[in-house]
Amino acid sequence: MKNIITIIIRLTLSCLLAAFVMGIFFVMTSKAKKHNEHVNEEKVMYSLLGYKVGAPVPETVKLYAVYRYIVTDPAGKSIGYLVPTGQGAETGFSFIILDLDGKLIEQKPVTVTADDAAEAESRDKAIKAALGAGKEAVYADDKTIIVTDNGARTAYLLSGKFAGFKASISVMLALKTDFGIRGLAIVEHEEDPGLGAEIEKGYFKNQFIGKSFATLKTLDVVKEPLPDAYAKAMEGVKGEDGGKILEQYKDHAIYALTGATISSRAVTNGVKGTVAKFAYRINILDNVLKEQHIVVPF
Repeated sequence: MKNIITIIIRLTLSCLLAAFVMGIFFVMTSKAKKHNEHVNEEKVMYSLLGYKVGAPVPETVKLYAVYRYIVTDPAGKSIGYLVPTGQGAETGFSFIILDLDGKLIEQKPVTVTADDAAEAESRDKAIKAALGAGKEAVYADDKTIIVTDNGARTAYLLSGKFAGFKASISVMLALKTDFGIRGLAIVEHEEDPGLGAEIEKGYFKNQFIGKSFATLKTLDVVKEPLPDAYAKAMEGVKGEDGGKILEQYKDHAIYALTGATISSRAVTNGVKGTVAKFAYRINILDNVLKEQHIVVPF
C-alpha cells in the first residue's frame, strides 16, 4: 500500500511538472508566433505600398488602424469604430458608435495604448470598460489601416475573406485614396495546386493593380488566353514597353486561370465586394468625423 501511494505521488508530481513546463513553452511560443505574424503582416503591407528591399519606409509614413465592431444593447444593434484620435503628442483612442443609418449615437474615450489596441484581448477589454454595463461589442473581424505621409492620407490597407472553390480565400488589398487598387496579396487559400492555386501568381493577382473604382464595380472574368506580353509585364519583365502594356489593360476584364474559372471568379467577386463595402463604410465614418469635428491623425 505504501509503495502504491509513493508511486501515485511521484506520478502526480511528474504530471504537474510536465504541465508546468508545457505551459511555459506554450506561452513563449505563443508570443513568438504572434510576433512573427505581426512581422509578416507588416512585410506584406509595406510590400503592397511599394516599400521593399532597397526602398525603405520613410519616417514620414505612418499607419493607423481602425477596428469595426457590432454593438448590441436593449435598443438594438449599432456599429462601433475604435479610432485613434488627436494629433502629435496629444493622441488617444475613441470608440465611435453609429446607428445603422450612419448617424452618430455617442463617442466614448478608450484607455488603451497603440500596442494593446493591436491585440484582440486587451482591445476588447478596454472597449468593454469604456462602454460600461448594458452594451456589448463584438469585433467584426474588420481592420482597416489608414496610411499617411506627412499627415496626408495616401492609401488604405484592408483584409478580405471570401469563399473560394474549396475553402475560404484570405487576401490583403492596398487601395488608393480614390479606392482604385494599388496592390493585392493572396494571404491564405486551399485552392487546387496547379489550377486554382495559381491565384497567388503575379500573372493573375497583378491584373487587379491599376483598376479604378469605377472599373472595379463592373469588373468581369473572361475565358480567353492571357496575352504573353501582358503576363510578362505583370511578372516584372517590363522592358521598354512594360508601362504602356500595363496601361493598355488597366480597364480590361480579368483573364481567368486555365482550368480554374471558379477560383478566378471567386477572387474577382471577392475583391469587388470587399472594396465596395469598405468604400461605403469609410465614407460614412469620414462624414461623421467631419460633422462632429473629431480630430484624427489621418
